[in-house]
Formats: sequence, C-alpha cells, structure tokens
Amino acid sequence: MTEKFATVLMIGDVVGTPGLRALFMSLPGLVKRTEADLVVANGENARNGFGIGREDCTAMLGSGVQAISSGNHVWEGKEALELLDSEPALLRPANFPPGLPGKGFLYVRGRKFEWVVINLQGREGLTPIDCPFRTADELLARANREHPGAFVVVDFHAESSEEKEAMGWHLDGRAAVVAGTHTHVQTADERILPKGTGYLTDLGMSGPEDSVIGVKTEICIRRSLTQMPIKMETAEGEASLCGAIFRIDPETRRCAEIERFTIR
Repeated sequence: MTEKFATVLMIGDVVGTPGLRALFMSLPGLVKRTEADLVVANGENARNGFGIGREDCTAMLGSGVQAISSGNHVWEGKEALELLDSEPALLRPANFPPGLPGKGFLYVRGRKFEWVVINLQGREGLTPIDCPFRTADELLARANREHPGAFVVVDFHAESSEEKEAMGWHLDGRAAVVAGTHTHVQTADERILPKGTGYLTDLGMSGPEDSVIGVKTEICIRRSLTQMPIKMETAEGEASLCGAIFRIDPETRRCAEIERFTIR
C-alpha cells in the first residue's frame, strides 16, 4: 500500500533522554513498516528538556532522523550558535531576524523523492519575530525556483491553534504538509485541506509519559500553586514516541492519508 505514496514521518518535540530513548527504540521499526522516505523530528528540547547539543543531534540522526526542526528553545545552551552553523540537518525557525546563525530551509533527497523542509515559528504568545506567513511565501517561492519537483513539508512551531490553522489554510495547495509543534500535546484534528495539504495542529511530544509536557509533575504542580518560577526539570521513566505519518500521492501531489501515532 505504502509503495505508491511519498511518505513522511513527522515526530513531535523530542524531550530529553527519555525522548531520545523512545526515538532510538521505536523509530527504525516505524520507518521500515511505513517505508518512510523522509523523517523530520523537532529537537529543540532534546538537551535535558531545553535546547539541543551536538550529542543530541548525533543521537537523533543515528536513529534515522533526516531533518531536525526546532523552535524558541533552540538558542539555549552555549554551543547552540556554533551548532546551528555547522550541523547541516539542524534547522531553526526561518523567520527570526536576519543575521543570526542557522537556517530554516533544508533540501533533502530521500530514497525515491525530493523534499524541502521549512521551519517557522508563530508570534502569538511567543516572541514577536518576523512574520511567519510572509516568510513562508518567500521560502515556497525559493523551493519552486530551486527544487521544483520537491514536496514541501512545514514544521510550524507555534503556541496558538488559531495561528497554526491559519498557516495551514494559507499554504493549502502549496505545501504537501503543514504540521504544528510546541505545545507537547497531540491534537486529533488531522485533515486534508481542500487543495490537498495534509494538516495537523500539533504532533505532540516524544518524551516521558508520567509528566506535565515532559517536566516532573511535582514541579509543575508547585509552580501552579505558588506562581513561583521554580526551575523545570525533565521527568524520568517510560517514554513514548509521538507524531504522524503523511502519505502523499506523487501524481496528484495531494496528501492522501494521515495517520497519527503514539508508540509506547
């Protein structure tokens, strides 16, 4: 069934060592079962829950990830700036102001198909950086110019469901997939938009199950009760891999199927 599709696996925010462990344990089998041509995973929380380091990138790439997207936490950690310039597979949101290290556009040649991965960040409830919608238009024009046969996949790292839905509709028919990250809670609103774009508001979290968005539960409860900025720490224990499979018809270039998953 899957051979007739261009299949992309998109993995929700990988949180700390538990998330990396879940990736290592479950991703290779999932790629084999789905015959995925591309794997994209958000890694901005891979380094102990905040940021990403070189060892984390190595672990993700070694598990089968081909493109590592990120978001607002990617700048945390002393090696972030150097890493963004030196690791080809690592992305940061493209709509941060000009002059910063890193990129939000990546061309990937899969086993059978060509892909462009675009990483953007929302502004509602987050830092008011450059417009993600206009940046998306610019990068789609670049993709059409430089890689006209590639399927475009977008990780929109955003707080607001409204903003994510608006981006999906804005890119309908121009991107193969628009999937949200950041909230660490998978949504159940997968759909194929009228012009063929596969959409999901949030892929969810790949990380510790007994947690509050990947953080120790007792810390989050204390923060809520006291309203004090208690340092957040990644939870431990069993972890799950969370994300979605998007299957694209290479002839019509429309998304044909979307399958959410949580692997425990």
